[in-house]
Amino acid sequence: MVSDPGVVPVLLAEDVEVDSADWEKAAAAVLRESKKLADDAPDAGVWGLLAHETLDGITVTPLGTPALSEDLPDPGLPGQAPFTRGASATRELDGWDVRAWFTDPDVDVTAGHVVADIENGVNSLWLTVGEGAIPAAALARILEPVFVDLAPVVLDAPDAPVAAASALDAVIDEKSVEPAPGTNYGADPIGASVRGFGATDLEVATEVVELARARGVRGILVDATAVHDAGASEVQELAYSIAAGAAYLRLLVESGLSVDDAAGQIDFRYAATDEQFITIAKLRAARRLWNRVTELSGVTPDARGQRQHAVTSRPMMSEYDPYVNMLRTTIAAFAAGAGGADAVTVLPFDEPLGLPEAFSRRIARNTSSLLISESHVAIVADPAGGSHAVEKLTDDLARAAWAMFGELEDAGGIVATIADGSLMARIGSAIEAREKEVAVRSRPITGLSEFPNIHEQTPERRPYGRTPVVHRYGKSFEQMRDDPATTPVFLATMGRIAQHTARATFAANLFAAGGIDTVVAGATEGVDDVISAYREAKGLPVVCLAGPDSAYKEWGTSLVEALRLAGARHVIVTGKADIGADDSAAVGLDALDFLRRTREELTA
Repeated sequence: MVSDPGVVPVLLAEDVEVDSADWEKAAAAVLRESKKLADDAPDAGVWGLLAHETLDGITVTPLGTPALSEDLPDPGLPGQAPFTRGASATRELDGWDVRAWFTDPDVDVTAGHVVADIENGVNSLWLTVGEGAIPAAALARILEPVFVDLAPVVLDAPDAPVAAASALDAVIDEKSVEPAPGTNYGADPIGASVRGFGATDLEVATEVVELARARGVRGILVDATAVHDAGASEVQELAYSIAAGAAYLRLLVESGLSVDDAAGQIDFRYAATDEQFITIAKLRAARRLWNRVTELSGVTPDARGQRQHAVTSRPMMSEYDPYVNMLRTTIAAFAAGAGGADAVTVLPFDEPLGLPEAFSRRIARNTSSLLISESHVAIVADPAGGSHAVEKLTDDLARAAWAMFGELEDAGGIVATIADGSLMARIGSAIEAREKEVAVRSRPITGLSEFPNIHEQTPERRPYGRTPVVHRYGKSFEQMRDDPATTPVFLATMGRIAQHTARATFAANLFAAGGIDTVVAGATEGVDDVISAYREAKGLPVVCLAGPDSAYKEWGTSLVEALRLAGARHVIVTGKADIGADDSAAVGLDALDFLRRTREELTA
């Protein structure tokens, strides 16, 4: 608030010019204060320190400047080619389609969930049908109370797509109504083969499309989450989706459809992660890419818009501290909405544990309701449009994905690259790179690799009839938590609590991430205090020192020697200090490798 009308705040002054050098200077001052930038380093060094690189080698800049976007192609307007800014110009009138996922093979339970969701904010239904999921024969029972002319139904039946489509078709026929726009019979034999449901049989797609066209709905849904769940990067997910879409487009044209009708049969599904800017840019890039494919295929401009269903990422979720998943899915849903997805599914927070229950489903559907109705995220079309950083990231993703799409086509197409293993080899490289980031915790997973609660009791859930095959990012840490160490580490804290808290907390969290508990010495004044606490802990085989550098220098070496005499077999020091320890734990270490070594010492 301006108390004196004659004083104009700097932010409102028209004659004040600020350039990137001013930002560099301000940012450099903060980084030097935190010792992340050397005093004699140039201010411009902040760009390298604050930027980060994706698995695809794309740089995400810390600050968007006009120079980033001045040479980029025109993204157009919402609802107009190239559809970067949205496939529709009117989505903001109603928000996105809130779509709930159902897979429980217990028909009565699923029927109850469907009613509860439809009555409380869900607009459409995504049904996984087949062995271990919803029986195709049960669709009539489950959809009996649903107005299928108002609520779109989308199928996912990788093992029996024709049977599922026929069952839904019979339900619609029995109700004697026109199915709601957005209904999709969901054939995706390419995605089914990625998920391990046998070799790709493209003919089932034409059978399903024939049923769908007779009802005036779509028949194919390119599910890019198939490769995302397998560990693919953003560029790989985009390139896969466009390659699969192109394969279906050719198939349908060869079966006798016009290119416009063929394009009108295809929807797309993408993963939305808690990396919000990358998710926003990915969805924008996907629409631009599909516009280009359909443009080159001769599709008329009005039929080139890509209809997107975004699903919060399964791999990003954690089995431990699952309530943190609510935070992840909220950010992911925001990014999906801001990125222009037509439909958004927020997976329940307990999805990694088993079949979601009523409470988690309620939280999931209310996430979208809050974002749309309270936060008003959907009230503006393409809210990220015009952001120099987002426009640049969109362009980088689109160009990299287009290049990979060309490579897949040159290698025989998506079906051939799945069959010969080359697609999964590419994804394997992304998995390896991501695993390294997870291991050194430069890609932290809150509640799992960082700030874990080792004494938590995770909720129990009924097992899936068909367990989703997912390469969760934190699986290596989860495996250690699944098999916790039976012997704790003695945390030899040195000095007053204020002196050792930072390193003691770092060490305790690190050990907990590997399923290792700790016994803490507490405040100490010297070697005798620590040894006394160590003996009370009954002489544990592994000890970790945690204290200030001054204590390490003054009595660290003596403490290590005394601990060995008292029975310690393996001594670790937190931080970097040459005091005769066997191992060290410091920021930037390979946490997985360190924890495996420590667990071996505990059982030696």
